[in-house]
Amino acid sequence: MNRLYDMEPRVMDDDMLKLAVGEQGPREEAGQLAKQEGILFKDVVSLQLDFQNILRIDNLWQFESLQKLQLDNNIIEKIEGLENLTRLVWLDLSFNNIEAIEGLDTLVNLEDLSLFNNRISKIDSLDALVKLQVLSLGNNHIGNMMNIIYLRRFKALRTLSLSGNPVAEDEDYKMFICAYLPDLVYLDFRRLDDHMKELAEMKHQYSIDELKHRENLMQARLEDEQARREELEEHKAAFVEQLNGTFLFDSMYAEDVEGSKLSHLPGVGELLEAYKDKFVIICLNIFEYGLKQQEKRKAELDFMECVQEAIQENQEQGKLKIAKFEEKHLLSLNAIREESELSSIETKIVEYSEDITELFNVLMTLEMQLVEQLEETINMFERNIIDLVGLFVENVQSLMAQCRDLENHHHEKLLEIAINILEKIVKGEMDEDLPDDVRSPAFPKGGSGTF
Repeated sequence: MNRLYDMEPRVMDDDMLKLAVGEQGPREEAGQLAKQEGILFKDVVSLQLDFQNILRIDNLWQFESLQKLQLDNNIIEKIEGLENLTRLVWLDLSFNNIEAIEGLDTLVNLEDLSLFNNRISKIDSLDALVKLQVLSLGNNHIGNMMNIIYLRRFKALRTLSLSGNPVAEDEDYKMFICAYLPDLVYLDFRRLDDHMKELAEMKHQYSIDELKHRENLMQARLEDEQARREELEEHKAAFVEQLNGTFLFDSMYAEDVEGSKLSHLPGVGELLEAYKDKFVIICLNIFEYGLKQQEKRKAELDFMECVQEAIQENQEQGKLKIAKFEEKHLLSLNAIREESELSSIETKIVEYSEDITELFNVLMTLEMQLVEQLEETINMFERNIIDLVGLFVENVQSLMAQCRDLENHHHEKLLEIAINILEKIVKGEMDEDLPDDVRSPAFPKGGSGTF
């Protein structure tokens, strides 16, 4: 049964968390030191908060390193406040009052999730848990067998518990799960044998084959959509998105109602197609040029590898100098401690101080050399990028000017056609029957007028 409000609900505040961390921290000497200095929440990897009568999950945002969280046997009604626990591997929310699965979208590393003995009626909102291996949902209100099909997407799932749900009372329960979750190893704390899996596969073969076909189609669509999204992102990075087709041209006329009417005039359709073909060719030229220039900009960005190599080489030289210094003076401190004469101690301290100063100067020289190298590399990168961007903008502006010339030419030809047709209408020489909405209000059928 779910826990009841048999005592006053408690707030999940800093005092509760500090107490829990302190009680679960290291023991003996390490524990005493931790209590004196305090344990940072960001360093805690395991936290146990069971039987605390907690109503709401809160104040866990500082536990960024947490891997195991135990919140069972409370009165929690909603899964929330876990978005910063991205390293969480194990989560126990059993024996609470949770009605819906939610708030788990950022827990991409979660492998073991227990929601045993809650009030959940539907299995969903687990899509982000791609590493999920163990799922405990026993003693809930799950009654629809279709919930099991949802779990097919979790390829790593090996252990499932659904006992105590209405769905588990179905006579085909185990066979259905064996058929639709063939990689499952344990169901309701018992190992599934291969013979049962074979029988289940035979029994549900037709349905499984049909489901696999739909899943394959869906997967193919998802992969196509992902490929298109990635391609579009590449085109955006090159500043040429939607220029590899008719999108720009079509968008210019998408809301031009009057322009679309003019396409019914004799000769305008052919004129518009010729204009579109030439316009699209220029767009494709911009598109291909933009991709080539993007590759050049990417090549320039590779300078970061050179920067990292320079930094690493400089660090290695510094480490070598420090290691030699330590090797030379490893026994120096002991020698000073054992020295009894003050004058000798002062002499040795002066000698070692000179060596320390020399080491400091060497390290500072290395650092200054690195700064100069980086400054020269960054300046060169800046010049190259400015030149590439300037050339790109200049050439694209030139190509766009060609588009404007095409547009002006098209409008001139369109105006000529419109004037000729108006003149024919005035003279009554118009043989073609134009749609009513194309005719000017000043020129009804059989009428005449002036410009």
